[in-house]
Amino acid sequence: FINFNEKRGFILKIIHLADLHIGKRVNEFSMIDDQKYILNQILEIIDKEKPDAVIIAGDVYDKQVPSIEAVELLDSFISDISKRKTTTFIISGNHDSAERLAFGSSLMAMGKIYISPVYNGKISKYTLKNDFGSANFYLLPFVKPSHVKRFFPDKKIESYTDAIKVVVDNLKLDTSEINILIAHQFVTGASRTESEEISVGGLDNVDASVFEDFDYVALGHIHRPQKIGTERIRYCGTPLKYSFSEVNDTKSVSIIEINSKEDFNLRMIPLIPKRDMRKIRGTYEELTTKNSYENTNTDDYIHVTLTDEFNVADAIQKLRVIYKNIMKLEYDNMRTRESRKINLDDMVIENKNPLEIFSEFYKLQNNQEMDDEQKEIIKKIMEEVWEENK
Repeated sequence: FINFNEKRGFILKIIHLADLHIGKRVNEFSMIDDQKYILNQILEIIDKEKPDAVIIAGDVYDKQVPSIEAVELLDSFISDISKRKTTTFIISGNHDSAERLAFGSSLMAMGKIYISPVYNGKISKYTLKNDFGSANFYLLPFVKPSHVKRFFPDKKIESYTDAIKVVVDNLKLDTSEINILIAHQFVTGASRTESEEISVGGLDNVDASVFEDFDYVALGHIHRPQKIGTERIRYCGTPLKYSFSEVNDTKSVSIIEINSKEDFNLRMIPLIPKRDMRKIRGTYEELTTKNSYENTNTDDYIHVTLTDEFNVADAIQKLRVIYKNIMKLEYDNMRTRESRKINLDDMVIENKNPLEIFSEFYKLQNNQEMDDEQKEIIKKIMEEVWEENK
């Protein structure tokens, strides 16, 4: 049993976090400074909300062998939480090494930081208690069917749903008590983004029905905040945007308050990043006009779409004079909109000079005619090549 930090007129207040992906790089940009900034913001929310527990539902790191700076940042973050004497539950996700994450867990438990061990057929259970009641927390690290089958060889386990159902059934829940599960799985119906690992054919799906006996399921793995059928089965999402498919998302911290099995409340506190991730679109001239950027944060991570019909030489370097953190640049014009497979056999070349042949090829490739300036450039190049080969 772990005593709550505060005595209030309700049983439990939880801050639900997940998918920190500490050490992540997005389009070769290190996110470590942005992560440090947002984790400090989360600490401020913890100070204000004074939760009974903080949950981190997996994918704490972005890689199974994290960088030194990633390890140092996590160490600093959980040390700061521990100083606040806030009970914290952490599980490993599919990006984490369960063994590495659990290293030193016995020592960290002395600071009220509880980390799920490598799955061994049993689930760690912790009970928090105060004058108004108690709540059970079950820590389920990311598992695959093969992990569970190893410890339950007599059970029919052919899918992720089968595996999680066996795990849950083995817990022998007392449904008269408040039970909270922390898990890192893909639950059927969740909306993915481009920054997650995707299993081909949806083979990693877990049916939400296996969680029906829990009063709250704190999920990790999906990067967009969302409920699965009910607010009691929930992904809190990442604290930062990790792909341009998330530009319209609002990242947040989920606050859950439970007074009884019937009295459940969810709040979301928005997180404001150091640098946002956004898309801009227009011609090179439009995007470099002061009016288009003077009231924006030019340090944001940017996906640029240029609508110029002709490529701008060194466009990304020129644009970075204004927009320092361009992650991606692409063109949207007549040439790129119509992807054509050019069949040279369809070209009529008889009785045509080289310039006319090249012009026809250009039109097939770019879906438009060459202008006079381009024709003059090509003509000059051809003349220089012929002169050199005389």
